[in-house]
Amino acid sequence: MGNKLPNLQARFVAEYLIDLNATKAAIRAGYSKKTAYSQGQRLLKNVEIASQVADKTGKRLDRLEISADRVLQELAKLAFYDPGALLESDGSMKQIREIDDLTRMAVAGLEVTELFEGAGDEKHAYGLCKKIKLADKGQNLERLGRYFKLFTEKSEISGPDGGPLEVSLAASISQARKRVGIE
Repeated sequence: MGNKLPNLQARFVAEYLIDLNATKAAIRAGYSKKTAYSQGQRLLKNVEIASQVADKTGKRLDRLEISADRVLQELAKLAFYDPGALLESDGSMKQIREIDDLTRMAVAGLEVTELFEGAGDEKHAYGLCKKIKLADKGQNLERLGRYFKLFTEKSEISGPDGGPLEVSLAASISQARKRVGIE
């Protein structure tokens, strides 16, 4: 970017990239709290500021190797994992290091509790309770479906008694002309 912004605007760009909140960014950059909302909106409409935000956001995504393809790949992994890959052939749970990478990515939480019997000097461990929370396959399938526009809602409109709906363009044009004082 060859165009250098004034200090306050450059500070706004830096602050905006923190949380993408224009109002908070305007306040942190030094604009008045009273006008921060409108200033933030105005600043985002500034061509130079918008260009710098887009440029810096693009560089950040490149640096992190984040792309639409990668996001879709990760969603697909969360939507299509096999929970059976968590278990041994006898039904017991595999050790976390023995679970394949794809299935391990679907683990949203892991809780291991050591179980004890007795009290005091008689207390001894007798087992482990393992709980694994997995990514919600349904939610991730829905996200993919929405991306691919698999779920479209259609509305059907009909006229009186379920008959065809009659639309008169001439009447609409006539009404519009009356409203603006042409007729």
